[in-house]
Amino acid sequence: MSQKINFKIIGIVVLLAILTTNCKSSASFGKGDSVLVLKQDQFKHYVDYFNTMEDENIKEAIPNDSAWVWMKNAIPFFECPQQNFEEIYYYRWWSARKHIKKTPQGYAISEFMVQRSYADKYNMISSALGHHISEFKWLRDSKYLQQNIRLWYRGQEGKPMKKLRNFSSWNASALYNAYLVNKDHLFLLDIFPDLVQEYAAWEGDRRRKDGLFWQFDVKDGMEESLSGARKFRNARPTINSYMFGNAQALSKIAGLKGDAQLESYFKHKSDTLQQLVQTKLWNTEDAFFETLTEKDTIAKVREAIGFIPWYFNLPQKEGGFEKAWEQLKDEKGFSAPFGLTTAERRSPRFRTHGTGTCEWDGAIWPFATSQTLTAMANVLNNYTQSYVGKADYFKQLSLYVESHYYRGKPYIGEYLDETTGYWLMGDRERSRYYNHSTFNDLVISGLVGLRPRVDEVIEVNPLIPQDKWDWFCLDGVLYHGNVITIIWDKIGTKYHRGKGFRLFKNGKEIAFSEKLEQIISK
Repeated sequence: MSQKINFKIIGIVVLLAILTTNCKSSASFGKGDSVLVLKQDQFKHYVDYFNTMEDENIKEAIPNDSAWVWMKNAIPFFECPQQNFEEIYYYRWWSARKHIKKTPQGYAISEFMVQRSYADKYNMISSALGHHISEFKWLRDSKYLQQNIRLWYRGQEGKPMKKLRNFSSWNASALYNAYLVNKDHLFLLDIFPDLVQEYAAWEGDRRRKDGLFWQFDVKDGMEESLSGARKFRNARPTINSYMFGNAQALSKIAGLKGDAQLESYFKHKSDTLQQLVQTKLWNTEDAFFETLTEKDTIAKVREAIGFIPWYFNLPQKEGGFEKAWEQLKDEKGFSAPFGLTTAERRSPRFRTHGTGTCEWDGAIWPFATSQTLTAMANVLNNYTQSYVGKADYFKQLSLYVESHYYRGKPYIGEYLDETTGYWLMGDRERSRYYNHSTFNDLVISGLVGLRPRVDEVIEVNPLIPQDKWDWFCLDGVLYHGNVITIIWDKIGTKYHRGKGFRLFKNGKEIAFSEKLEQIISK
């Protein structure tokens, strides 16, 4: 492309049309934007196959016969040499699309395809809302996410839906992180008062006298765990980490709004919760964050929820807390043949405590796996430690990929056996397409390593070991209003843009490294 082109004058549609011509890229997205490197139609065969896997007995806003056209316009595209990674990436977008519902009040995002008796209007359930926000923030059109949020917070005659707080929430934190991708401050500031009100409501009925928060494990979406029960009011690492993350996010949103008083108010709350979690929920003997029972005794069992504090970067750096991550690789801890268990395998109560239908006493849940892998990516990006590395992240994400199959076909359900990989409710209609976790966010922000930031610096820190893949490409990511492309080409013959790791913004290369390592735009 000629260097004489003035990027400040030419509009984005014209600019990307030029890029399409000069770079011989694929068909344009619906907004007039274009992928730079990949040809979208080369991935259509995945959707054609998914559409034939089984009968489409439930159709929502975007049925199967419209899935490819929707995906072509909506999602970032990904290519890699490991076919199952690539297939499950597109499967998760294909299955997530099934949960977009058109309601009289706008778009909603469901958790189950089939109607559940405990759901709110439009079969909405708030348990995995934080996951929905994290995943859907990467769509090129924000209307699905934003209308779903407005429905949750204002869908009951201008007030929150009746069952918004039926489950613990990290919504404020997730929405601020979505803002770091789309930079839509108008939406964030508009929903800010609703998020403040929600935080106050949790303080009203879940805060203990010591400042920690308590929750029934079933209301954490994790019924019959080893450390709790449906009616035990325990101070769990879950809700306390969530409330820390929410307070931190609300402080930042208040700062964005220019409200110094609220910014300081929520900063104090997050600081207080950080100290409480570190002093009251950290078991020094086990070197792990554990549940504090309603009798103020530590539960003395390691559960995957002990990794959640890192989901929000809660533990102070160099405080010795990172030692907990030793357990992720320990086969007596959380490491199992098909992924990460929800409780340590050495416990005599492992896989004995559940109800038989929703057991969080050890079996693998994608909900928990995606939280742990998000937390692990934060550890690898934001902490200095020697307990886990890129190879460990890649291994666990690979196991997560492998778990996404049932009887030879791509599948996502509720939970699975840790040694056989068998989906424990795989033949039940309620389990199919269970929208209760993330996957593509882990690929984009973790594996490929596009790390959302509030400033205009673009940071990419891949968690792929140097010797694993000779090439990959993430293309057409809408980030801060720009189209981002990330390519790794070890030899230089795959994408014909030279050897190395390259970052493009609107078609212009802005960062480069000869190695597969962190790159930051100037």
